[in-house]
Amino acid sequence: MAARRARRLLGSLCIALLFAQLAPTGAAARSGSRSLLTESLVRTFTPFYFLVEPLDVLAVRGMSVIMNCSAQCETPPRIEWRKDGSFLNLVSDDRRQLLPDGSLLINSVVHSKHNKPDEGYYQCVATVDSLGTIVSRTAKLTVAGLPRFTSQPEPTWVRRGGSAVLGCEVTAELAPLLRWERERQALPPEPRLLQLPGGALLLSNASDSDAGLYRCLLDTPGTPKYSDEAELRVLPDAEEPQKLALLKPPSSLSRLAGQSALFPCVAAAFPPPLVRWTRNGEELPSDGSGRFQLLPGGVLEIRDVTEADAGTFTCIAESGNDTLEAQAELAVQVAPTFLKRPANIYAHESMDIVFECEVTGKPTPTVKWVKNGDVVIPSDYFKIVKEHNLQVLGLVKSDEGFYQCIAENDVGNAQAGAQLIILDLAAAPAGPLPSAPRDVVATLVSTRFIRLTWRPPASDPHGDNLTYSIFYTKEGINRERVENTSRPGETQVMIQSLMPETVYVFRVVAQSRHGPGESSAPLKVATQPEVQLPGPAPNIRAFSSSPTSVTVTWETPLSGNGDIQNYKLYYMEKGQHTEQDVDVAGLSHTVAGLKKFTEYSFRVVAYNKHGPGVSTHDVVVRTLSDVPSAPPQNLTLEVRNSKSILLQWQPPPAGTQSGQITGYKIRYRRVARKSDVTESVAGTQLSQLIEGLERGTEYSFRVAAMTVNGTGPATDWVSAETFESDLDESRVPEVPSSLHVRPLVTSIVVSWTPPENQDVVVRGYAIGYGIGSPHAQTIKVDYKQRYYTIENLDPSSHYVITLKAFNNVGEGIPLYESAVTRPHSDTSEVDLFVINAPYTPVPDPSPMMPPVGVQASILSHDTIRITWADNSLPKNQKITDARFYTVRWKTNIPANTKYKTANATTLSYLVTGLKPNTLYEFSVMVTKGRRSSTWSMTAHGTTFELVPTSPPKDVTVVSKEGKPRTIIVNWQPPSEANGKITGYIIYYSTDVNAEIHDWVIEPVVGNRLTHQIQELTLDTPYFFKIQARNSKGMGPMSEAVQFRTPKAESSDKMPNDQASGSAGKGSRPMDLGPDYKPPLGGSNSPHGSPTSPLDSNMLLVIIVSVGVITIVIVVIVAVFCTRRTTSHQKKKRAACKSVNGSHKYKGNSKDVKPPDLWIHHERLELKPIDKSPDPNPIMTDTPIPRNSQDITPVDNSMDSNIHQRRNSYRGHESEDSMSTLAGRRGMRPKMMMPFDSQPPQQSVRNTPSTDTMPAGSAVPSAELPEPEGPFLPAEEEPQGPPTAHVRPSHPLKSFAVPAVPSAAGPFDPALPSTPLLTQQAPGHPLHAVKTASIGTLGRTRPPMPVVVPSAPEVQETTRMLEDSESSYEPDELTKEMAHLEGLMKDLNAITTA
Repeated sequence: MAARRARRLLGSLCIALLFAQLAPTGAAARSGSRSLLTESLVRTFTPFYFLVEPLDVLAVRGMSVIMNCSAQCETPPRIEWRKDGSFLNLVSDDRRQLLPDGSLLINSVVHSKHNKPDEGYYQCVATVDSLGTIVSRTAKLTVAGLPRFTSQPEPTWVRRGGSAVLGCEVTAELAPLLRWERERQALPPEPRLLQLPGGALLLSNASDSDAGLYRCLLDTPGTPKYSDEAELRVLPDAEEPQKLALLKPPSSLSRLAGQSALFPCVAAAFPPPLVRWTRNGEELPSDGSGRFQLLPGGVLEIRDVTEADAGTFTCIAESGNDTLEAQAELAVQVAPTFLKRPANIYAHESMDIVFECEVTGKPTPTVKWVKNGDVVIPSDYFKIVKEHNLQVLGLVKSDEGFYQCIAENDVGNAQAGAQLIILDLAAAPAGPLPSAPRDVVATLVSTRFIRLTWRPPASDPHGDNLTYSIFYTKEGINRERVENTSRPGETQVMIQSLMPETVYVFRVVAQSRHGPGESSAPLKVATQPEVQLPGPAPNIRAFSSSPTSVTVTWETPLSGNGDIQNYKLYYMEKGQHTEQDVDVAGLSHTVAGLKKFTEYSFRVVAYNKHGPGVSTHDVVVRTLSDVPSAPPQNLTLEVRNSKSILLQWQPPPAGTQSGQITGYKIRYRRVARKSDVTESVAGTQLSQLIEGLERGTEYSFRVAAMTVNGTGPATDWVSAETFESDLDESRVPEVPSSLHVRPLVTSIVVSWTPPENQDVVVRGYAIGYGIGSPHAQTIKVDYKQRYYTIENLDPSSHYVITLKAFNNVGEGIPLYESAVTRPHSDTSEVDLFVINAPYTPVPDPSPMMPPVGVQASILSHDTIRITWADNSLPKNQKITDARFYTVRWKTNIPANTKYKTANATTLSYLVTGLKPNTLYEFSVMVTKGRRSSTWSMTAHGTTFELVPTSPPKDVTVVSKEGKPRTIIVNWQPPSEANGKITGYIIYYSTDVNAEIHDWVIEPVVGNRLTHQIQELTLDTPYFFKIQARNSKGMGPMSEAVQFRTPKAESSDKMPNDQASGSAGKGSRPMDLGPDYKPPLGGSNSPHGSPTSPLDSNMLLVIIVSVGVITIVIVVIVAVFCTRRTTSHQKKKRAACKSVNGSHKYKGNSKDVKPPDLWIHHERLELKPIDKSPDPNPIMTDTPIPRNSQDITPVDNSMDSNIHQRRNSYRGHESEDSMSTLAGRRGMRPKMMMPFDSQPPQQSVRNTPSTDTMPAGSAVPSAELPEPEGPFLPAEEEPQGPPTAHVRPSHPLKSFAVPAVPSAAGPFDPALPSTPLLTQQAPGHPLHAVKTASIGTLGRTRPPMPVVVPSAPEVQETTRMLEDSESSYEPDELTKEMAHLEGLMKDLNAITTA
């Protein structure tokens, strides 16, 4: 086949060369271009593309949505849809349906908090069966949440001719649905009325007609949702100058290229202010020309935003001598676009091709390749080159199809495709073909290239007109690559781009004008190890040139081992595990787009013609700092007294600090006089006490973080009102007015009310407790707290509890109570309230109501926003007093996690620093003055998943027993999985220092923690790494684990081990029977090959074992002989008479019940079963081995000649027969076995036997004759399933072994049963199981129920009857002797072999 394919290929190449002379502009066939004109006339590219691709959609719950898709091809394509990577089954879906043009219609979008079946990423897939598959771009369907307003309009006023802003904010996804009304009529479109991006309404150049009631509404399907109405009053012109103030400063924006951006800058003053704008310090034109427009009210509009518009925009408002400035950043993002799309390619098998793809976008897009709808995984033959191009080496026919380049970044994705056609070879003109080239040898072997030489074929010794094709591949790989000689008559070639230490197979084919000839014999050549590589680049230095860039310089390596072709600069953010790289031609490079004030490590690797050299050491540098890009978090105010307020806050998020925080700037003002602003600069502490304030006055505060570069953005204004009068702290607090205790088993809940005299300052409460004395332990809590749970107490113990209020002067008078914790057995929940007699609790005249509507909105993997409502506030939920809220949260894993708390002065709080993929519960309480509410109802939220941040643990590698080329890798999940593990990737290699893309990959789907790897090389060290993945991506790799495979195949391995199912650890050798004799000549293998003699150590062990067993037998015989009595012999004679036909039994112990026989194997118990009153059957039972060592494994797949060499125990096998039965019980069949009442006809162990026993044969005295019956091995399933009479019972109840009634005896119809064999399979002899007579034979026993522990679901079908008249006595000596005799024969057979 290889020679025929080579001849076809060379014939086509000759024709292609002929056409290439006529059309010299065609590209070379080696590059995979379209110059193959001959075949292109036969097969042409088929246009197959999307006319319409789905776009991102914002849907509202309950409405219908259409995802558009339409594909074009000569043959109508089949359209399918994927959601989140999985195909949708639209046939059985009653809400989703496929429209005729391929679009997807979703009727009545479903969306709730816990059920979001429609939200996700959709992709259209078009397939033409004879051609291939293409996929569209991915479109995101977002479902808007419940319509609600985050802020509502508030009453305001404006001077005539001035500007006003009416606030109304909704979430970003609902912003397009927001509308405004005045006096419940839609606002007319006027330039003076502008709706800002967040939803607020800007009214400029106000007139009297603008006064009225305003409201905003969400125009959703069904009934619109309206906000509260707010009145706008228009006042006459000011007569006195008004101080300049910014009503709406600009805020930073992020926009896509082509969108519009609005920056508000609404200023109020008299005389009216003048507003102008600058970008990056340069004045913007205010004449309205170009894309920058200055709208009424000082709003800057940028139309058709481009990437060059990004920067800092500054608003400057001037009125008289007053000037105010405000800044905002504009970030421009660009969706991926193609600079160069992949082109269609013609090619032949064994050729190499490259699909080119160049993309741009911001952020920089990532590129992946898809072939016929499936993602291309990079390998030795599918490589990503020059960042985005796809190279396919050694084409095969299955590579034909459609390839798509898919580019994706944070703001979008795009795809472009091309078709690959692999042409059949053209027929060559008739004539003699060359014979095989001679003496093919490798004259030069290096690490990455090999030079081959050969002699011309014998059919053409000169070979001046012959050309040659060299086919080569890695050993064991089916893909062949081809290299052609450059000119006729040339008999050598250089094969490059090979891998070091790799075996390649080469063959050479000569080609004449008649076509390709015969192929030479394959030649195997191994490349050399990598040695000629560059050394490390010296003097590597890195310095930060800006907050987002670092410049790295280095020098030429001292040991270059040849010319340096280029360098690769690797860099990585500190604390991350993903390294990035960039190709550099010179000795320096500037890396841009880095994070501000962040440490990065850099290293350089030089490349020469042999490949990458030695890496330099890592150099670490931190980017320069900048002003913070975000305000401080969670600003809260606490009124201390009538003249001071305490501010507390948290730093900006870690990624936005942009440097070392050097301090915080605090600005505050009286709410009544917004223009009077005072600044105070604090240090790096996170709190500041502002003193010297006025009594009973409301103040607003805001805080901004500072670095050495300047001041960042400030928080929103937060207000609080000072007290009218101060409380007294010249004396200690009075006694609390009440104390309540509620004892539990190991805890006591303590609750109290504050002192009646609330004019004295209370800083907190001290709780003391102990057994008999309250001074054992003391706990102090905050003054706002009203209850506390004392944990870790002893049950049934008497505790004394004391409560004292304290302030800065000292502790007040204590209040005592005692309580007895409940005992362990007490589960009641009766509350015990003890109220101190001298102090009657004074009810609060207006108790605080807890917050309501607590909701948790998940923002990221570590952040959740908590929002709530306060029913004690006005309808507009505006806080006008000094109340504050306390938020607490915890997770239930581990169970003893304590609550964390934080204070807030607004109706929301941003909880940060949470764990990924963790369920948290939140509750809120409100405090006003000295009064607090109870905790609200809890809200729950689970943080988003994050990529695993730790590798899998406890990676171990072991060899599989009996298969030295197979290993088993075991591991444990990562400790920080951060989500549900969806799979693992196992990397293994023989070189621990190899690049990770050179390691072999073994994917493991799901959460399995073990995996087998087969076909490894013997006596070779391997290194293994494991990487976990979840829905967010791949985690870090584990450390490399080394394992060396065994040196050779195990010598004792059976040739047909897989067929025979030889067990691994713990399995016993196969029992071939006591009479088995090995074949002559010392051969005991199935194939008759001679086996090696036992070594002396093994022989010694066997001899000692035989001696020990002999001594044990003698002792056992002596013990049993001394115990035998005449009563045993009488019972045995009576039993023998019963079996031989006398069914009349006269026993003198019929009322004595025998003891249970307990079987210590899988918790099974054998109990005697009572007999039915039928007078004339034969009762049998089946012996069970006494321990697990009596169980012989069964294997029906053994070779037939082994079966024929087995002989049966004629009179001594009942024990072993049941051993076989017990050995099979791992299958746990549910069955009832019928037996014949005839004398035994056949004695069978584990395999069919040809020996028979006549009906009248004598039976040894050590064993009673037993009826035989058919038995089917567990491995051979009958066509009719076996059944069992199963009695549901506790796992430790009796295990009843079936007794067998006579076949000719009466059958009880009340006991339904199914025969074990409903249809006998041809060619399989039936197996018989020998049974032993036990107990009284004078009564009939129905079939005994088989209680199968693994099948508790089977209904009870029989009833076990007790027989008080039965007596039971097994002949233990007979069984022991029969079993030991079988063991001795097995041992003799082994020693003989």
